Amino acid sequence: MEWRLKIEVKLMTHGSNQMKGSLSFPQWKGSRCRGFTVLELLVTFGVITTLVSLILPAVGSAREAARQLQCKNQLKQIGLALHSYHDTSGCLPAGWQWESSKKSIYGWAVPLLPYLEQRAIYDQIDRNLVIGHPSNQLARSVSIANFRCPSDIVDPTFMLYKENVVSATMVPLIELPTASYVGVYGTVEADDGIPAPPGDGTFRESIPVRFAQLVRGLSNTIIVGERTMAQVPSTWMGVDYSGEDAACRIVGSAMTSPNCQLCDECEFSSRHPGGSLFLWGDGRVRILSESLDTSTYQQLARRINSL
Repeated sequence: MEWRLKIEVKLMTHGSNQMKGSLSFPQWKGSRCRGFTVLELLVTFGVITTLVSLILPAVGSAREAARQLQCKNQLKQIGLALHSYHDTSGCLPAGWQWESSKKSIYGWAVPLLPYLEQRAIYDQIDRNLVIGHPSNQLARSVSIANFRCPSDIVDPTFMLYKENVVSATMVPLIELPTASYVGVYGTVEADDGIPAPPGDGTFRESIPVRFAQLVRGLSNTIIVGERTMAQVPSTWMGVDYSGEDAACRIVGSAMTSPNCQLCDECEFSSRHPGGSLFLWGDGRVRILSESLDTSTYQQLARRINSL
């Protein structure tokens, strides 16, 4: 009897020991957060920098493409307005109308305003008065979006100066609305000479031109082009012709090449890469490369074969 009890006690003790061994409980130990090594951070920054360097140019190119498309559309709208004006009047507007009795001139773009849904501004302009007259103040302060290239850095208005010969200083003359587009005067520099030397382009001084007079054909003649504000501020409205570079504020000359770094202020230029946009006589808009041959460029700007 005694030996049986001993065996049972042993078995119970052995079973309890096995049970203890089979039961396991998690033991919580103090854990330490693992940080980034310097090498890992450098690799991460390198990857991010590479991605940014790849993405940013693509984003910039996409934005410029959108701006260039908008610029094209604006020039096309000007082309439609010119054709509508020609259908109504039988000719294009003159580059400007010079009269010796007046001290200011109005540009070719003013008569187009009603065709560009700008009748309200057009009605605020009295062309029987000088451009600086108080009656024209409202129109002088209006910057029309359709005349501004979105790629250019353009202020809404600019100050036209005149030279004081006695003191050899520039004197503020009149504030004018800014424009990025000027009419093609030809291959002759209009500059500030009013009356100006006769132009061989589409927008002449005081003389309207008909499409039939573009002897190379509408599809082979440029009639409106771009100019950056950095080169010389231009305007759609007109100028006081005693101002500096007065005539070339509303027309431009094709003498060297678009975007020429050393070109005259009367030349054409843009902030679009590779060249400048031009409106052609048939209403299409195309970029002319800055590497275009000068002779070809000048032929496109003339309404006639030669002076």
